[in-house]
Amino acid sequence: MARDMSDKEILKMELDQLKKEVSTARTPVAANCAETIAFVEELLPNDPLIKGVPDDKNPYKGDKGGCIIT
Repeated sequence: MARDMSDKEILKMELDQLKKEVSTARTPVAANCAETIAFVEELLPNDPLIKGVPDDKNPYKGDKGGCIIT
């Protein structure tokens, strides 16, 4: 697409993009990190990777036989 455009058209597109980006609301990284930490800690009690899966709901738990390689 850029091959078909003149330098002036490409610069105009870049200027339009920069105008959009400058009007984007910004927040400090520390505030975003605090929100992310709060979100993760809120979901922590229900996280199966941290808490584990109950034995009655774990399809891979129990004696189901298996394959022995010798």
